[in-house]
Amino acid sequence: MAELRPDRDRSSGWTLLVNGTPQSHVDLADPEYLEFEYMRRLAHVVDLAAPPGAPVDVVHLGGGALSLARYVGARRPRSRQRAVEPDGRLTEFVRERLPLDARTRVRVSAADAREWLTGHRQDSTDLLLVDVFSGARTPAHLTTVEFAEQASRVLRSGGVYGANVGDGPPLAFARGQVATLRAVFPEVLLIAEPGVLRGRRFGNLVLVASHAPLPVAALTRLVSGDPAPARLVEGSDLDAFAGTSAPVRDGSAKPSPAPPSGFF
Repeated sequence: MAELRPDRDRSSGWTLLVNGTPQSHVDLADPEYLEFEYMRRLAHVVDLAAPPGAPVDVVHLGGGALSLARYVGARRPRSRQRAVEPDGRLTEFVRERLPLDARTRVRVSAADAREWLTGHRQDSTDLLLVDVFSGARTPAHLTTVEFAEQASRVLRSGGVYGANVGDGPPLAFARGQVATLRAVFPEVLLIAEPGVLRGRRFGNLVLVASHAPLPVAALTRLVSGDPAPARLVEGSDLDAFAGTSAPVRDGSAKPSPAPPSGFF
């Protein structure tokens, strides 16, 4: 069940809840405002994907309130965007209650994210952003090497993959996801708040991957300057983070851990 909760601090802001879980936040007067910290980090990936203002082709796996699609439409007009959201009724609810700015060109497909991705054409998108949850957990079939291979297939040369991952101590799921992406992409980095990385609490981690070098220095500056500063982990530090974790395959995949009671 979808419902909207007004933002007490922003008169034009709304939080979308699905079955009681906060799923998205939208400010109808300012599509560039992103309430959720992990979305700001994914937005930095969007900002560095091409020269400022240049249009890009973006696929969003996970539609929700289309927060990142609205951001792309505002920052990169004329971008072509596709969102994949299995809940068609949710999409209708969002379009009716949270109408899109005219600058945002996005088509929404009602489909399972992996099924849609498997059928999508090769070398067809610049950015693939993954933010898919069933309840508060990432479905198992979106956490595997086989899924990452499909993501790699649809990305153009130099294209970038970005995903939101939820995990908590001891971060076993996130470590496995790093190993999984590294089995497919030569360039992988991780972004999260220091407290989450140290295993002090549950939180969101952003994984970024590509077949081309990633803008590590610029991305480090951006995420460290956010209202909730984050740390970027790559290279030997990411080796240490992943440790002995093995890539996840379809036959052994599990959904991401559920947040602790009271997390939201």
